[in-house]
Amino acid sequence: MKPRRPEDLGRGFNLFWAGQTVSVVGDRITVFVVPTLMIFVLHASALQVGVVAMAQYLGIPLLGPVAGVLVDRWDNRRTMLVCDLLRLAAVLVIPLAYWLDFLSTALLFGCVAVISGATIFFNVGYLIAVPAVVPEERMVRAYSRLEGSNSVSEVAGPSIAAGLYSALGVGALLVDAASYLVSAACFRAMPPWGERAVVEGTVWERLTAGFRMNWADPVLRRVVLAAVTLNSGGPIFVTVLPVLAYRGLGVSVGVLGAAMSVGAVGALIGAVVAPRISARLGLGRTLAWSLLLHCLVGLGVLAAPALPSGPVIAVTMGCYGFFMSCINVCSAPTRQSRMSAEHQGVMHAAFRTVTWGVIPLAALVGGLAVSALTGPLGIRDAARWVMAGGTLLAACSFLPALGIQPRLDAAAREEKRQPADEAPELSESAS
Repeated sequence: MKPRRPEDLGRGFNLFWAGQTVSVVGDRITVFVVPTLMIFVLHASALQVGVVAMAQYLGIPLLGPVAGVLVDRWDNRRTMLVCDLLRLAAVLVIPLAYWLDFLSTALLFGCVAVISGATIFFNVGYLIAVPAVVPEERMVRAYSRLEGSNSVSEVAGPSIAAGLYSALGVGALLVDAASYLVSAACFRAMPPWGERAVVEGTVWERLTAGFRMNWADPVLRRVVLAAVTLNSGGPIFVTVLPVLAYRGLGVSVGVLGAAMSVGAVGALIGAVVAPRISARLGLGRTLAWSLLLHCLVGLGVLAAPALPSGPVIAVTMGCYGFFMSCINVCSAPTRQSRMSAEHQGVMHAAFRTVTWGVIPLAALVGGLAVSALTGPLGIRDAARWVMAGGTLLAACSFLPALGIQPRLDAAAREEKRQPADEAPELSESAS
């Protein structure tokens, strides 16, 4: 029997997907290289690593709300192209500063903050672009492919980053800069999509509308509460991991890169199977259980150093990534199903502001906690128990998520009972 070819989602999506695949692989290089550079070149403390990790998300509470309003009014494709070019410039500053001998933690903080600010606008446009270039009935499949690209970047990125860093040092960041150029070229080649939204109300009214929409709708409210809880603990785990690996367990750059790449195969598998799981269990139910299991498997890190550190990190991150892919594949379609097109920008921006706005604080808390506990416990045990605490806190995200599926089912039953021309717009009930 001849294997069935994957469904073609159109030239616009294919260009979008290609650009993002290249870009996210490049992103993994910077995510890997920056803390490695801080620990081995700048000899940074755990607190300094946490501060720079905080910069990655610091712009979210500052720029997030206004990003949704502005992206709604701007040309979406051009906005995303400019964001890619800004990120390219910020990444290039880091190797230039190193070669000119003025690299510092403060400069890294600034570069990462600029990348973060451009990414905020980019991500709002990203979430608007997908439903604009892909029909609604194919969105889960589209997000599955995009999440598959993210998972491939998780698989290949750390090994590529470790190899490039070993060969080129800080010059490895030039590859990430080139990836932004490829992404920008793909946006340039894409046919225009959508139109600038013509919406009533002042900027302030649109800002506040986004928050009201997320809170008034019963499904969106539970997704927000689950995401805030997840992001209050999860970033602690991610921020402290390189500190534990390099300083607590004595893992080399190459071993950590290989372990994370092997482990991230689980994330790729999760992206592939998530549409099938959600089709069987429902988006809300899959999201809830994935949140719980994603967090609990993080406790596997406690098995090191009793078991070999490299395999422990690989298995833990593989399971961690599998369920994270399931979360990402289910979350965006769930939220988009509750909002009409003209409100997507402010809804997504408000959601990211609230749910990602806690990440800088969580990253900083992770660094502070390890620094405070290193004296009495030692760096290894301090890092292990701080990561475990963050993981258990994040696991509480399961509780609000449990209520999502019953409300999605109720909304589906209500739509079936009403004629299509009488069905209420969800955007009105959520605004």
